[in-house]
Amino acid sequence: MYAIVDIETTGSHPDKNGITEIAIVLHNGKEVEGRFETLINPGINIPHFISYLTGITNDIVAAAPAFSDVAARIFNLLNNRIFIAHNVNFDYTFIRHHLMDSGFHWMPKKLCTLKLSRKAFPGLAKYGLGHLCNTFNILIENRHRAGGDAAATTILFEKILNEGGEALIKDFLKKENHEQILPPNLSKENIHKLPYVPGVYYFHDARGKIIYVGKAKCLKKRVLSHFSGLNAGRRRQEFLRNIHEVTFTECPTEFTAFILESIEIKKYWPEYNFSQKRAEQFYGIYLFEDAVGYKRLAIDKKRKHSEPVASFALLADAHRTLWKLVKEFELHPALCFLEKQSFIQRDTEPLIYNQRVDNAILFLKKNMGTFAIVEPQVLGNQKSCVLIENGKFYGMGLLPPDHIAYETIHLKNYLTAYPENEMIRTLVKSYMQSNNTNVVHLS
Repeated sequence: MYAIVDIETTGSHPDKNGITEIAIVLHNGKEVEGRFETLINPGINIPHFISYLTGITNDIVAAAPAFSDVAARIFNLLNNRIFIAHNVNFDYTFIRHHLMDSGFHWMPKKLCTLKLSRKAFPGLAKYGLGHLCNTFNILIENRHRAGGDAAATTILFEKILNEGGEALIKDFLKKENHEQILPPNLSKENIHKLPYVPGVYYFHDARGKIIYVGKAKCLKKRVLSHFSGLNAGRRRQEFLRNIHEVTFTECPTEFTAFILESIEIKKYWPEYNFSQKRAEQFYGIYLFEDAVGYKRLAIDKKRKHSEPVASFALLADAHRTLWKLVKEFELHPALCFLEKQSFIQRDTEPLIYNQRVDNAILFLKKNMGTFAIVEPQVLGNQKSCVLIENGKFYGMGLLPPDHIAYETIHLKNYLTAYPENEMIRTLVKSYMQSNNTNVVHLS
């Protein structure tokens, strides 16, 4: 029992757009059992380009019923039938969203004639409804109107059935078949090659550009989770339409996948990543020598081409650390810009004072720590290693199973160096708080 459907809308996403027309063809797998078609008043203005495409104007729908007025009838027609449309997720998302707004819970099984056509008729240049109709001489009356497109989709569905479609349909309806939820431009081959291991995945657009980077404990499960949600917002619908390919990089552990994700987001700056694209506002303690020859420590925002003695995510932490150095090493608060004085009494020779500053910096670097986070890796018994040198992320890689030399210089032979960022520092701190047994302190 099938319901073959087409709709016309005011836009591409259902949360802020309405349906202007719906057509439903009831089919029993052998023949058409009934038809339903109606214009719908969307309650919002129909854009000019939509009216130009469909011929449906504000005047035409002015006297039409609202969706809520026909929701019960639409639900009764669709309920307990397999829902079919060309590029099914578009129609399904709109109808489900508006049925829910009208108080109807509808979760049907779905079939997509676009994806079924790729299986039934392999090797065609395109699989849009218009192209398929031209290929198979299917006459579309009232193209880009719900009734005409639904009728053409019905004929296409019948041709699919004649090409061994029953077996295809059974395969598509299997719970383990994920192809039904895939975005329209993403092939199932892209999903089949995803492994069940930790890693970083990349969504590419039609030109191959990376538009999203994500991390995963299990690559296949995480990628599929992007497509199973019911978010009807414009941004998500646009995002799904722009996904044409998925690539990935395997990682030895979930922790290293988290780190690599942050590195790749900074590298590619993908369009649909938002959380890690804010400008990093962290602070540093900087060292410089003034005109009189005194070494001075100062807190400032991180600067691109200047390396601080120490970095901090919070300004308060930087102030707390510098005051501690002032007290323990007898540094002058004004020479560290912690006190404002128009005249600074410099009663200590630069050579002596500068030695105190050097001792303070040495103390600071020692306390920042050099250590490795070493996690066992199942495949090949290798070990995953993340190196922190003098409080800064150096890089990561895999160590041989029998590796026991935990000196920094030896570790670097196996590691790839990467740029550090604030997110990585946060990840390392969080990891150490909960997995201290995997931390190897180095001299």
